[in-house]
Amino acid sequence: MFEHLHSHPEVSWKEVETTIYVERILRENGCRIRKFDDCTGVIGEIGEGRPVVALRADMDALWQQVDGQFQANHSCGHDAHMTMVLGVLLALRQWNSWPGGTVRLIFQPAEEKGAGALKMVDKGVVDDVDCLYGVHLRPVQEAKHGQAAPAIVHGAARLIEGEIIGDDTHGARPHLGVNAIDVGAALVDHVNRLRLDPMIPYSAKVTKFQAGGENANIIPGSASFSIDLRAQTNEAIEELERRLAQAVSHLGSQFGVGINLSTEAEIAAAEVDDEACDLMAGSIRDIAGEENLLNPLVTPGGDDFHFYTLRRPHLKATMLGLGCDLKPGLHHPRMTFNRDALLTGVEILTKAVLRAQKAGAK
Repeated sequence: MFEHLHSHPEVSWKEVETTIYVERILRENGCRIRKFDDCTGVIGEIGEGRPVVALRADMDALWQQVDGQFQANHSCGHDAHMTMVLGVLLALRQWNSWPGGTVRLIFQPAEEKGAGALKMVDKGVVDDVDCLYGVHLRPVQEAKHGQAAPAIVHGAARLIEGEIIGDDTHGARPHLGVNAIDVGAALVDHVNRLRLDPMIPYSAKVTKFQAGGENANIIPGSASFSIDLRAQTNEAIEELERRLAQAVSHLGSQFGVGINLSTEAEIAAAEVDDEACDLMAGSIRDIAGEENLLNPLVTPGGDDFHFYTLRRPHLKATMLGLGCDLKPGLHHPRMTFNRDALLTGVEILTKAVLRAQKAGAK
């Protein structure tokens, strides 16, 4: 399953063949199926009644340059996440002492856009869920192969798209216009000088800038750019975005050009439930041993998983951080990891589901 998913990546909202493939496996293993008319993604369900324990797997790949060519690429581990959740289904189908209740498998689109979880919330997918688990591979800098953390304390993020609006001018007459590249250089400086309370981890950086065309004798008046904002709390990311808007407004006035900003994706900071975290920790002890149980991992990375709890506060939720010697890092075009960790992840998640079922049935 992993080899198939890894070799058939699809980007956000276009996970059509991935949805078909996952649905087939769910049907073959006796799941009740729910699909959606207006988006990709699929839900599988086994068991009956309460409690309802859900597992979420993200489906989309990144669009990035690999060996000089842009393509869809599973460099964030979503292929592994889907594989592990399907593995839990296979394990549960063989379990002899089913504790009762419902297990719901949520295969969610568009995590990389920060919008897939919100779509699933709007569809009512977690309205009756008692406990929700996620999983994410961790880079070797955070967790080595064999280790695991019962929670990932992600930070918040804002992915901003921007446009500088002006007119091109002749290279011999620079006084007749504003060079968008000059504006961009000042923009980078302004973004790099954004400041928050240093006790709260945060970062701001320009991640794309495009201006000009094939002709070297044209001064570009317009340009497009992207900005990545990160902060460890939801309050801090709101303040960082406000200060960015102030800086860009000042920059537009300084150069006499229009600069438009739009937020393309929002990622919420984690809010981890203590009970769900304890259940996951116990499962890690059972499978990997006390010596391989890590503390919750605090990371500047983001995941839209946390919108589930923000929009549905009744949820007891946490995300398993799975060590797998992942190198060189997440989102690297040639990211690799020890695939033996997939089986460990299946075992830990299966234990966590059974623990949650028993705890909820009391």
